[in-house]
Order: sequence, then structure tokens, then C-alpha cells
Amino acid sequence: MKREQLTEKILDIKREKGWSWKYICEEIGGMSPILVTGALLGQMKLVKPLAKKAATLFGLSELEEKMLNEVPMRGTTMPPTDPLIYRFYELILVNGPAIKALIEDEFGDGIMSAIDFNMDIAREANEKGDRVAISMSGKFLPYKYYGAEQGIPQLGYKED
Repeated sequence: MKREQLTEKILDIKREKGWSWKYICEEIGGMSPILVTGALLGQMKLVKPLAKKAATLFGLSELEEKMLNEVPMRGTTMPPTDPLIYRFYELILVNGPAIKALIEDEFGDGIMSAIDFNMDIAREANEKGDRVAISMSGKFLPYKYYGAEQGIPQLGYKED
């Protein structure tokens, strides 16, 4: 079985049972619903205790449980074709340079980690139509200036 086939099996069971992602994530627990959902969709891995809970919930085999604990090949085709995912891509294409400039202005020469990272999604009521609120928080990782000498800083933190 390939990982994509396991994802389809999980989605089929989800449909058959009429489960929401919220229900599934509450049953498995242990991590952010974004990470649990991502793992069940084949983009993340579940640690062994959570893979076991997911396997029990979905009635998966021991081999399928082990697959949930494997590091997956991550990503999606570019540019994305799904309209919702494409809007995130578009958001970064349009706003990415400004976000990058503002991060560098505040922190220095580096990046925001997508590994040491938190994200939350919430629904905000709004009279013009409910809004999707996404909060992201990633550790700042300064670039290392390798070979730095003569008092040159070794990391790209913002200089005074």
C-alpha cells in the first residue's frame, strides 16, 4: 500500500462514518488539530501513541498504523490547483515581500521557522460574513555568517 492509498482509505472511512475533522482530532488528541489532520492527509507523521489511537479509531491494520508514524514526502504541486490553497499561495506571492521586509526590520537577517512553529485557525463572527482567522507563530532563525571574524557578528540578528 502507498501512503496516498492510506489517505484515501481514511477519507472514505471519515465519509462513511460522517465524522468531522473536529471529532477526529478530539478523539486522537495530543497535538494541534492542524497537525493531526495533516498527518491523516499524508503531510505529517503521527508519533507512535497517536498513530495507535488513529489506527484504533479508523480500524487500520498494524502496517497502516506504522505508515502513519513514517515521515512523509511533503508538499503539493505548484502552483496549487485547489482554489483555497491557491489563495494562500497568492497571498504570499502578493504580500510575501512586505512580510519579509517587516520581519527583517524587526528581527534581522533570517527566516521564520515552519518547523518550530504554531498555528491556529478560528472562526470570527462578522456581520458581513464570517471570517477565517489564522494565527501563525514561528521561531526566528537568524542566518549564520560562517567565517565571520574581526568582531563581525556570527548571526544575522538585528544590529543596534
